[in-house]
Amino acid sequence: MIVGMKGVNLSGDVVDEDFDVVREAGFDLVRLPVKWEGADRAAVDQTVAAVLSRGLSVVLDVHHFEGSGESLVALWRELSARYEGVTFELLNEPVDGEWWNEWLPRVLEVVPRRPVIVGPGRWNTVGGLQTLRLPPGEDLIVTVHYYSPFRFTHQGAAWLPGSDEWLGARWGSEAEQARVGRDLEAAAAWAAPLPLFLGESGTLETALMPDRAAWTTRVRSEAERLGLSWCFWDFATDFGAFDRAAGAWREPLKTALLG
Repeated sequence: MIVGMKGVNLSGDVVDEDFDVVREAGFDLVRLPVKWEGADRAAVDQTVAAVLSRGLSVVLDVHHFEGSGESLVALWRELSARYEGVTFELLNEPVDGEWWNEWLPRVLEVVPRRPVIVGPGRWNTVGGLQTLRLPPGEDLIVTVHYYSPFRFTHQGAAWLPGSDEWLGARWGSEAEQARVGRDLEAAAAWAAPLPLFLGESGTLETALMPDRAAWTTRVRSEAERLGLSWCFWDFATDFGAFDRAAGAWREPLKTALLG
């Protein structure tokens, strides 16, 4: 089980050397977001094997899913038979909570190995937990994603109309820092006695680095205070803690994550 682990999401294009960089930095967990429609299964197999060979734990999820409930069940019937030694995350950021509540038990029926990771509708937000209906049992891990305040973490996001108006948003007041603790405490309390996994949190590169580092430090420290495993978003994209062009970690973010 992924308990007490610190990790990073590996999204976008990755190479084997990335896994060495992640392990040598001190992370022990990698989350692999995969858009399975049209994905090269052999390439995913190789990536999973490469990560596991480094002694890293793996969370394998279904990312950017646009199919039906029936197709999600069929996909997990395939994946659960295909992969060993990884922790499954059934669906990244479901939007419609009621749809997900309906299909979650059906997906669980075809995934025999436990525990598996399950998050709420409304994009895995803390607020979405209130509508999540978990099937009975003690073999689940609850997950949330944390990007609050959104106008700070996503300022200038190219895919969000109007987000340019958020450029220049700052973060770090006492009230803002206190809110992080309250939000994650509420999520952990909702999940209890099941473990809670903070599967994503991060800031876009458009925010000022001192604020990004302070926010990341606060989220990470509050997660660890609560005994949560966490996975930073992400390794080397526009949220990345690693600068691929420079071939080096962004030290303020690396320090925020690992000390």
